[in-house]
Amino acid sequence: MTNIIRIKNASFYAYHGALQEEQSMGGKFEADVDIYTDFSEAAVKDDLKLTINYHDVYKFIHKLVHEKKYYLIETLSLMIADELLKKYPNIKKIAVRVRKHSVPVGGVLDCVEAEVIKENGK
Repeated sequence: MTNIIRIKNASFYAYHGALQEEQSMGGKFEADVDIYTDFSEAAVKDDLKLTINYHDVYKFIHKLVHEKKYYLIETLSLMIADELLKKYPNIKKIAVRVRKHSVPVGGVLDCVEAEVIKENGK
């Protein structure tokens, strides 16, 4: 069985970007994470220890977002996906989307988003 645990719109103020101003002034970033796993035993037994604790996942992502500055949200998305797959071997597949607001493109847009989809062991 495959189940999905989703974290949506986790928001962070961080210092990522290709421009020096972005890395010094910072900006708002959001992340969505879709964790494909099997939580059927945890659901039947109503036991948090048998599933992936989304509170712990959020704290782990928060730490990753803030421990280093990246030029690209593509890099940040990939790093989050890779590190979560390493930390949680019971993740079968993961999709990570990172959104950046206030993007300096010389026009108006809501945000820019990069997505990484990976399967464990691949």
